[in-house]
Amino acid sequence: MIKLSKIGKTNKKVFRLIISEKGRDPYGRALEILGSYNPYSKDLQAKTDRIKHWLSKGAGMTETINNLLVGKGIIEGKKVKASKVGTVNEKRAAQAKSKADKKAAASKEEAAPAPEAKNEETEEVKEEKETEVKTEKEASPAEEVSKEDKVEEKK
Repeated sequence: MIKLSKIGKTNKKVFRLIISEKGRDPYGRALEILGSYNPYSKDLQAKTDRIKHWLSKGAGMTETINNLLVGKGIIEGKKVKASKVGTVNEKRAAQAKSKADKKAAASKEEAAPAPEAKNEETEEVKEEKETEVKTEKEASPAEEVSKEDKVEEKK
């Protein structure tokens, strides 16, 4: 497989085009060095005849290498979408969906007891009002008159 292998300094990366087995470490021993690529100057130096030789033997290449070689006219074809920005892997999507479902269920459980609590509060308030009314009825008529006088004075 034709792929890139990083060489160069930490902030000045330069890449080699190498041919190696698909599963092999790109920074290890390569079968052959096919060229180099400088991403800062967009300079691609490649051994065109060797690249075509390896492709004729059935070697594959990464999406980035394909796009570089098509862009420089070394091989013919269309560019491939190298990065899949915005696509979510199926496993993570399933995890996110289940997490959202759990949150929704939890919020529904929390929301359901809330109206019952309001009903309890309103019942308590009604009971308090009823007890107040009862106490007012039990109060003597003299107290009722004084309450009425106070109301009239406020007006």
